[in-house]
Amino acid sequence: MRAFFLTFVVSASCGPLAAQERSSLSMPLMFDQRERIPAPDLATVPRIRFLTSVDFPPFNFLDQSGKLSGFHVDLAREICTELKVVERCQIEAMPFKELQGALDKGDGEVVLAGMRITPELRETHGFSRVFMQLPARFVIARSSAGQLTTPEKLAPGKTGVLEGTAHAAMLTTFFPLIQPKPYSSRQAMLEALKKGEIQAAFSDGLQLSFWLESADSADCCTYLGGPYYSAVFLGEGIAMMTRKDMPQITRAIDSALLALSRSGRLSEIYLRYFPNGL
Repeated sequence: MRAFFLTFVVSASCGPLAAQERSSLSMPLMFDQRERIPAPDLATVPRIRFLTSVDFPPFNFLDQSGKLSGFHVDLAREICTELKVVERCQIEAMPFKELQGALDKGDGEVVLAGMRITPELRETHGFSRVFMQLPARFVIARSSAGQLTTPEKLAPGKTGVLEGTAHAAMLTTFFPLIQPKPYSSRQAMLEALKKGEIQAAFSDGLQLSFWLESADSADCCTYLGGPYYSAVFLGEGIAMMTRKDMPQITRAIDSALLALSRSGRLSEIYLRYFPNGL
């Protein structure tokens, strides 16, 4: 796959959501609003190139016109605007497996593509503050919502989960009395839920949120409880990976993320791509 290169241009279409489009939902708070993170001087930084991929919608993808789009793209644009370095900001898209190598060669300064944070990567790279966590969720049939008000009310053996996944281990640990029913595919599990063969399904909240809004769900189901987070099972969350030799960029990103969170612009971007939340 060839790389897609884009220099940021800020336009009116990237502004805040119109008032009538706003939702009472907001992005889960990831920053202490009382905290202060001074923005470092970036005058000596000639370029901030964000490296991303095109195969992780709605975070980063090519839209119908072939334009690089997504939550990460809009977030990078807002960060550059907040830091007043728009003219030096760029974004390049490439296959996910090439991102770390490109960063290490100096072909970019930031990886913004949902890179999983590991102790090994923390030794060799910088990471921004986590700005989003992807939760696990239960979904149940709407017809059961009145009787099932908490996961503890689920009957043993009546909750589907994908076998061998982190969500399966998380469910067994946090809800040992549920006695999950394993499935080999998400589609089979969700079809079983629609048919009433199981009471609930427990899975990735991001994927479930899109399934609930899709034609495949036929408006059958809704959330139960949650959201549920676990750094042990689901990781620390989504952050930006940076070059170790440019710590000022990491501090600048953290400063911008805090400012965007405080002003509400981070929630505006979030609702643009997750209108019903996670």
